[in-house]
Amino acid sequence: MVEDIKTLDDLKSAVTGTPAAIVEAAIHREPQIDDLGRSYATGKRKDAVARVWIKPGTGKVTVNGKDVDVYFARPVLQMILKQPFEVAGVVGEYDVHATVKGGGLSGQAGAVKHGVSQALQLHQPGLRAALKAAGFLTRDSRVVERKKYGRAKARRSFQFSKR
Repeated sequence: MVEDIKTLDDLKSAVTGTPAAIVEAAIHREPQIDDLGRSYATGKRKDAVARVWIKPGTGKVTVNGKDVDVYFARPVLQMILKQPFEVAGVVGEYDVHATVKGGGLSGQAGAVKHGVSQALQLHQPGLRAALKAAGFLTRDSRVVERKKYGRAKARRSFQFSKR
């Protein structure tokens, strides 16, 4: 059973080791890899949801069964997908398989980027600091504002007419 700690002296005697060793033990993360050597994560952006699997490989990226150059034809969207690998310094070391649903192409690219970042830090926990500093592990919560009644769009009013 757990000992009852009622005073600071009891707490000091219960905790052994230096503070740095205690923090290191608390933060130590284990890689989360399945039987096939893959790590899985879910990425989200706007209305898009991406399921992402990564495994060590040659850098091949497939999204919804298509090559990334075919699915995301615009260079800007391809650049968004490459950002986590460049920040982590593992360009061309992982194969990515992703399925995306919902939203438009921009939101889907952001969702895949979020999922790749999450899966990278699960596969190799040492990359977490670089990905977190770049802000790739945080879900971008900005979504489209809803339309209000009495307005043309979310904030736009109907045109004013004097007559």
